[in-house]
Amino acid sequence: MTPGAAMDLYLEHRRDEVVAETLRSHEARISKFVEWCDAEGITNINDLDGRTLHAFRVHRREEAGLKPVTLQGQLSTLRQFLRVCAAMDAVPENLHEKILLPTVGKGQGTDDTQLPAGRAKAILEYLGTYEYASVQHVTLLLAWRTSARRGGLRALDLGDFDQEDDALEFRHRPATDTPLKNGEWGERDVALLKGVADVLRDYINGPRHTVQDEHGRAPLITTQRGRPSVSTIQSWVYRVTRPCVIGEPCPHDRDPDTCEAMRSDLASKCPSSRSPHQVRTGSVTTFLDEGTPKAILSDRVDMTEDVMDEHYDQGTKREKMHRRQEYLRGGDGS
Repeated sequence: MTPGAAMDLYLEHRRDEVVAETLRSHEARISKFVEWCDAEGITNINDLDGRTLHAFRVHRREEAGLKPVTLQGQLSTLRQFLRVCAAMDAVPENLHEKILLPTVGKGQGTDDTQLPAGRAKAILEYLGTYEYASVQHVTLLLAWRTSARRGGLRALDLGDFDQEDDALEFRHRPATDTPLKNGEWGERDVALLKGVADVLRDYINGPRHTVQDEHGRAPLITTQRGRPSVSTIQSWVYRVTRPCVIGEPCPHDRDPDTCEAMRSDLASKCPSSRSPHQVRTGSVTTFLDEGTPKAILSDRVDMTEDVMDEHYDQGTKREKMHRRQEYLRGGDGS
Protein backbone atom coordinates (compact mmCIF):
# COMPACT_ATOMS: atom_id res chain seq x y z
CA MET A 1 0.00 0.00 0.00
CA THR A 2 1.39 3.40 -0.94
CA PRO A 3 1.75 6.06 1.76
CA GLY A 4 -0.78 8.24 -0.06
CA ALA A 5 -3.38 5.46 -0.23
CA ALA A 6 -2.80 4.70 3.46
CA MET A 7 -3.38 8.35 4.35
CA ASP A 8 -6.66 8.37 2.43
CA LEU A 9 -7.86 5.28 4.30
CA TYR A 10 -6.79 6.78 7.63
CA LEU A 11 -8.67 10.01 7.02
CA GLU A 12 -11.79 8.11 5.99
CA HIS A 13 -11.48 5.96 9.12
CA ARG A 14 -11.26 9.01 11.39
CA ARG A 15 -13.89 11.11 9.61
CA ASP A 16 -16.73 10.18 11.98
CA GLU A 17 -14.53 10.27 15.09
CA VAL A 18 -13.12 13.79 15.04
CA VAL A 19 -14.36 17.23 14.02
CA ALA A 20 -13.54 18.61 10.58
CA GLU A 21 -10.91 21.02 11.94
CA THR A 22 -9.01 18.15 13.62
CA LEU A 23 -9.27 16.02 10.48
CA ARG A 24 -7.77 18.83 8.38
CA SER A 25 -4.94 19.16 10.88
CA HIS A 26 -4.22 15.42 10.68
CA GLU A 27 -4.27 15.56 6.87
CA ALA A 28 -1.77 18.42 6.84
CA ARG A 29 0.56 16.63 9.25
CA ILE A 30 0.46 13.23 7.53
CA SER A 31 0.85 14.86 4.10
CA LYS A 32 4.32 15.98 5.22
CA PHE A 33 5.21 12.36 5.88
CA VAL A 34 3.73 11.21 2.56
CA GLU A 35 5.73 13.87 0.70
CA TRP A 36 8.90 12.80 2.50
CA CYS A 37 8.29 9.14 1.61
CA ASP A 38 7.86 10.11 -2.03
CA ALA A 39 11.13 12.07 -1.98
CA GLU A 40 12.89 9.10 -0.37
CA GLY A 41 11.50 6.62 -2.90
CA ILE A 42 9.37 4.76 -0.33
CA THR A 43 6.38 3.42 -2.27
CA ASN A 44 5.12 0.78 0.17
CA ILE A 45 4.49 1.59 3.83
CA ASN A 46 5.29 -2.02 4.69
CA ASP A 47 8.91 -1.07 4.00
CA LEU A 48 8.90 1.35 6.94
CA ASP A 49 11.00 0.50 9.98
CA GLY A 50 12.46 2.24 13.00
CA ARG A 51 15.39 3.59 11.01
CA THR A 52 13.24 5.29 8.36
CA LEU A 53 10.92 6.74 11.00
CA HIS A 54 13.93 8.16 12.85
CA ALA A 55 15.19 9.68 9.59
CA PHE A 56 11.85 11.43 9.12
CA ARG A 57 11.96 12.70 12.70
CA VAL A 58 15.43 14.18 12.13
CA HIS A 59 14.28 15.66 8.81
CA ARG A 60 11.37 17.50 10.44
CA ARG A 61 13.53 18.70 13.32
CA GLU A 62 16.55 19.84 11.31
CA GLU A 63 15.29 20.84 7.86
CA ALA A 64 11.84 22.10 8.84
CA GLY A 65 13.22 23.68 12.02
CA LEU A 66 10.26 22.64 14.16
CA LYS A 67 10.16 23.46 17.84
CA PRO A 68 9.94 20.45 20.20
CA VAL A 69 6.29 21.09 21.07
CA THR A 70 5.33 21.32 17.37
CA LEU A 71 7.38 18.26 16.47
CA GLN A 72 5.76 16.33 19.30
CA GLY A 73 2.30 17.11 17.95
CA GLN A 74 3.20 16.08 14.40
CA LEU A 75 4.84 12.82 15.49
CA SER A 76 1.92 11.99 17.79
CA THR A 77 -0.40 12.22 14.78
CA LEU A 78 1.97 10.01 12.80
CA ARG A 79 1.79 7.46 15.61
CA GLN A 80 -2.01 7.42 15.37
CA PHE A 81 -1.73 7.00 11.61
CA LEU A 82 0.56 3.98 11.96
CA ARG A 83 -1.71 2.38 14.58
CA VAL A 84 -4.59 2.49 12.12
CA CYS A 85 -2.32 1.15 9.37
CA ALA A 86 -1.38 -1.73 11.65
CA ALA A 87 -5.06 -2.51 12.21
CA MET A 88 -5.34 -2.87 8.42
CA ASP A 89 -2.28 -5.20 8.38
CA ALA A 90 -0.39 -2.66 6.28
CA VAL A 91 2.51 -2.28 8.74
CA PRO A 92 3.82 -4.29 11.71
CA GLU A 93 1.61 -4.06 14.80
CA ASN A 94 4.06 -2.19 17.03
CA LEU A 95 5.70 0.02 14.42
CA HIS A 96 4.20 3.20 15.93
CA GLU A 97 6.17 2.55 19.13
CA LYS A 98 9.40 3.13 17.22
CA ILE A 99 8.58 6.81 16.87
CA LEU A 100 10.35 8.56 19.73
CA LEU A 101 8.58 11.72 20.82
CA PRO A 102 10.69 14.73 21.82
CA THR A 103 10.64 15.72 25.46
CA VAL A 104 8.67 18.89 26.03
CA GLY A 105 9.10 20.75 29.31
CA LYS A 106 6.00 21.33 31.44
CA GLY A 107 4.30 24.50 30.33
CA GLN A 108 6.20 24.72 27.01
CA GLY A 109 3.86 25.75 24.23
CA THR A 110 1.12 26.68 26.66
CA ASP A 111 -0.95 29.83 26.20
CA ASP A 112 -1.08 31.46 29.63
CA THR A 113 -2.79 34.67 28.45
CA GLN A 114 -6.04 33.80 30.15
CA LEU A 115 -8.96 36.07 31.05
CA PRO A 116 -8.45 36.75 34.77
CA ALA A 117 -11.40 36.31 37.13
CA GLY A 118 -11.39 39.98 38.08
CA ARG A 119 -11.67 41.14 34.48
CA ALA A 120 -14.36 38.58 33.72
CA LYS A 121 -16.39 39.81 36.69
CA ALA A 122 -16.05 43.45 35.61
CA ILE A 123 -17.04 42.70 32.02
CA LEU A 124 -20.04 40.59 33.04
CA GLU A 125 -21.18 43.25 35.52
CA TYR A 126 -21.03 45.86 32.77
CA LEU A 127 -22.89 43.68 30.28
CA GLY A 128 -25.44 42.77 32.95
CA THR A 129 -26.13 46.47 33.52
CA TYR A 130 -25.93 47.99 30.05
CA GLU A 131 -26.41 45.08 27.62
CA TYR A 132 -28.46 42.71 29.76
CA ALA A 133 -29.42 39.42 28.07
CA SER A 134 -27.88 40.52 24.76
CA VAL A 135 -26.33 37.81 22.61
CA GLN A 136 -22.85 38.99 23.60
CA HIS A 137 -23.77 39.00 27.29
CA VAL A 138 -25.19 35.48 27.09
CA THR A 139 -22.26 34.17 25.05
CA LEU A 140 -19.60 35.42 27.47
CA LEU A 141 -21.65 34.44 30.51
CA LEU A 142 -22.08 30.85 29.32
CA ALA A 143 -18.45 30.63 28.18
CA TRP A 144 -17.28 31.78 31.62
CA ARG A 145 -19.68 29.76 33.77
CA THR A 146 -19.55 26.49 31.77
CA SER A 147 -15.95 26.71 30.44
CA ALA A 148 -17.37 25.53 27.11
CA ARG A 149 -15.47 25.76 23.85
CA ARG A 150 -16.83 28.05 21.17
CA GLY A 151 -17.87 25.01 19.12
CA GLY A 152 -19.80 23.68 22.11
CA LEU A 153 -21.68 26.94 22.55
CA ARG A 154 -22.47 27.03 18.86
CA ALA A 155 -23.77 23.44 18.99
CA LEU A 156 -26.46 24.17 21.59
CA ASP A 157 -30.09 24.04 20.45
CA LEU A 158 -32.99 25.77 22.14
CA GLY A 159 -34.16 22.38 23.35
CA ASP A 160 -30.77 21.71 24.96
CA PHE A 161 -31.63 24.15 27.71
CA ASP A 162 -33.57 22.24 30.37
CA GLN A 163 -35.47 25.05 32.06
CA GLU A 164 -36.83 22.80 34.82
CA ASP A 165 -33.41 21.66 36.01
CA ASP A 166 -31.50 24.77 34.86
CA ALA A 167 -29.06 22.70 32.83
CA LEU A 168 -27.46 22.69 29.40
CA GLU A 169 -27.15 19.48 27.40
CA PHE A 170 -24.10 19.40 25.14
CA ARG A 171 -24.63 16.87 22.33
CA HIS A 172 -22.48 15.71 19.41
CA ARG A 173 -24.43 16.10 16.13
CA PRO A 174 -21.88 15.94 13.30
CA ALA A 175 -24.49 15.00 10.67
CA THR A 176 -26.07 18.44 11.03
CA ASP A 177 -22.86 20.46 11.33
CA THR A 178 -22.51 20.80 15.11
CA PRO A 179 -19.86 18.31 16.23
CA LEU A 180 -18.23 18.46 19.63
CA LYS A 181 -14.43 18.45 19.70
CA ASN A 182 -14.23 15.07 21.46
CA GLY A 183 -17.22 13.52 19.71
CA GLU A 184 -19.66 11.51 21.81
CA TRP A 185 -17.12 11.49 24.63
CA GLY A 186 -17.68 15.23 24.90
CA GLU A 187 -21.41 14.91 25.54
CA ARG A 188 -22.42 16.08 29.00
CA ASP A 189 -25.08 17.89 31.02
CA VAL A 190 -23.93 21.04 32.80
CA ALA A 191 -25.85 22.62 35.68
CA LEU A 192 -26.30 26.40 35.67
CA LEU A 193 -26.56 28.73 38.63
CA LYS A 194 -30.06 30.17 38.91
CA GLY A 195 -28.84 33.66 38.08
CA VAL A 196 -27.19 32.40 34.89
CA ALA A 197 -30.29 30.42 33.91
CA ASP A 198 -32.45 33.50 34.51
CA VAL A 199 -30.33 35.58 32.12
CA LEU A 200 -30.60 32.82 29.54
CA ARG A 201 -34.39 32.70 29.94
CA ASP A 202 -34.60 36.47 29.48
CA TYR A 203 -32.47 36.19 26.35
CA ILE A 204 -34.79 33.49 24.95
CA ASN A 205 -37.87 35.55 25.75
CA GLY A 206 -36.31 38.75 24.44
CA PRO A 207 -33.44 39.41 22.01
CA ARG A 208 -33.09 35.84 20.70
CA HIS A 209 -34.15 35.51 17.06
CA THR A 210 -36.80 32.88 16.33
CA VAL A 211 -34.90 31.20 13.51
CA GLN A 212 -33.78 27.79 12.31
CA ASP A 213 -30.48 26.75 10.82
CA GLU A 214 -30.10 25.11 7.42
CA HIS A 215 -30.88 21.73 8.97
CA GLY A 216 -34.18 22.84 10.45
CA ARG A 217 -32.84 23.01 14.02
CA ALA A 218 -33.46 25.91 16.41
CA PRO A 219 -30.12 27.21 17.79
CA LEU A 220 -29.98 28.45 21.36
CA ILE A 221 -27.62 31.30 20.47
CA THR A 222 -28.67 32.98 17.25
CA THR A 223 -27.99 35.60 14.65
CA GLN A 224 -30.65 37.04 12.36
CA ARG A 225 -29.75 34.37 9.81
CA GLY A 226 -29.66 31.36 12.12
CA ARG A 227 -26.80 29.63 13.92
CA PRO A 228 -23.62 31.69 14.39
CA SER A 229 -20.33 30.45 13.01
CA VAL A 230 -17.45 29.77 15.40
CA SER A 231 -15.69 32.84 13.99
CA THR A 232 -18.73 34.97 14.84
CA ILE A 233 -18.69 33.74 18.43
CA GLN A 234 -14.97 34.47 18.58
CA SER A 235 -15.57 37.98 17.25
CA TRP A 236 -18.23 38.67 19.92
CA VAL A 237 -15.84 37.61 22.68
CA TYR A 238 -12.97 39.72 21.34
CA ARG A 239 -15.27 42.76 21.21
CA VAL A 240 -16.55 42.64 24.78
CA THR A 241 -13.16 41.90 26.34
CA ARG A 242 -11.60 45.19 25.20
CA PRO A 243 -11.17 47.39 28.32
CA CYS A 244 -12.45 50.52 26.59
CA VAL A 245 -15.79 48.86 25.80
CA ILE A 246 -16.69 48.75 29.49
CA GLY A 247 -15.44 52.25 30.22
CA GLU A 248 -11.99 51.36 31.55
CA PRO A 249 -8.96 53.46 30.55
CA CYS A 250 -6.75 51.97 27.86
CA PRO A 251 -3.86 50.13 29.55
CA HIS A 252 -1.80 50.55 26.38
CA ASP A 253 -2.03 54.37 26.21
CA ARG A 254 -3.71 54.28 22.81
CA ASP A 255 -5.78 57.13 21.44
CA PRO A 256 -9.35 55.88 20.84
CA ASP A 257 -9.61 58.14 17.80
CA THR A 258 -6.73 56.41 16.04
CA CYS A 259 -6.68 52.90 17.61
CA GLU A 260 -7.44 50.32 14.93
CA ALA A 261 -8.87 47.93 17.54
CA MET A 262 -11.81 50.28 18.07
CA ARG A 263 -13.33 48.78 14.93
CA SER A 264 -15.48 45.77 15.82
CA ASP A 265 -13.95 43.66 13.06
CA LEU A 266 -10.45 44.43 14.37
CA ALA A 267 -11.15 43.93 18.08
CA SER A 268 -8.60 41.11 18.22
CA LYS A 269 -5.88 43.72 17.55
CA CYS A 270 -6.37 45.03 21.09
CA PRO A 271 -3.62 43.48 23.27
CA SER A 272 -6.11 43.18 26.15
CA SER A 273 -8.90 41.48 24.20
CA ARG A 274 -9.27 37.75 24.76
CA SER A 275 -10.37 34.81 22.61
CA PRO A 276 -12.92 32.15 23.66
CA HIS A 277 -10.01 29.80 24.32
CA GLN A 278 -8.47 32.29 26.74
CA VAL A 279 -11.86 32.73 28.43
CA ARG A 280 -12.02 28.94 28.85
CA THR A 281 -8.51 28.91 30.29
CA GLY A 282 -9.38 31.60 32.83
CA SER A 283 -12.68 29.94 33.68
CA VAL A 284 -11.12 26.55 34.40
CA THR A 285 -8.37 28.13 36.48
CA THR A 286 -10.96 30.09 38.47
CA PHE A 287 -12.95 26.94 39.20
CA LEU A 288 -9.74 25.30 40.40
CA ASP A 289 -8.85 28.33 42.53
CA GLU A 290 -12.29 28.09 44.14
CA GLY A 291 -11.50 24.53 45.20
CA THR A 292 -13.41 22.51 42.62
CA PRO A 293 -11.83 19.02 42.53
CA LYS A 294 -10.28 18.21 39.17
CA ALA A 295 -12.13 14.91 38.93
CA ILE A 296 -15.46 16.77 39.06
CA LEU A 297 -14.36 19.66 36.87
CA SER A 298 -12.97 17.27 34.26
CA ASP A 299 -16.44 15.94 33.41
CA ARG A 300 -18.06 19.36 33.49
CA VAL A 301 -15.67 21.00 31.04
CA ASP A 302 -14.85 17.93 28.87
CA MET A 303 -11.15 17.79 29.67
CA THR A 304 -8.77 15.20 31.10
CA GLU A 305 -7.01 16.02 34.35
CA ASP A 306 -3.62 15.74 32.60
CA VAL A 307 -4.62 18.33 30.00
CA MET A 308 -6.02 20.49 32.78
CA ASP A 309 -2.68 20.40 34.58
CA GLU A 310 -0.62 21.08 31.48
CA HIS A 311 -2.61 23.67 29.59
CA TYR A 312 -5.30 25.21 31.77
CA ASP A 313 -4.31 25.27 35.42
CA GLN A 314 -2.28 28.48 35.57
CA GLY A 315 -2.07 28.59 39.37
CA THR A 316 1.32 28.94 41.02
CA LYS A 317 2.75 26.06 43.03
CA ARG A 318 1.80 27.87 46.26
CA GLU A 319 -1.77 28.50 45.03
CA LYS A 320 -2.11 24.83 44.19
CA MET A 321 -0.86 23.93 47.68
CA HIS A 322 -3.50 26.16 49.30
CA ARG A 323 -6.21 24.59 47.14
CA ARG A 324 -5.24 21.12 48.34
CA GLN A 325 -5.20 22.31 51.94
CA GLU A 326 -8.65 23.86 51.62
CA TYR A 327 -10.15 20.78 50.00
CA LEU A 328 -8.65 18.42 52.57
CA ARG A 329 -10.13 20.59 55.34
CA GLY A 330 -13.52 20.35 53.73
CA GLY A 331 -13.48 23.95 52.50
CA ASP A 332 -14.28 25.44 55.92
CA GLY A 333 -10.75 26.57 56.74
CA SER A 334 -10.70 24.60 59.99
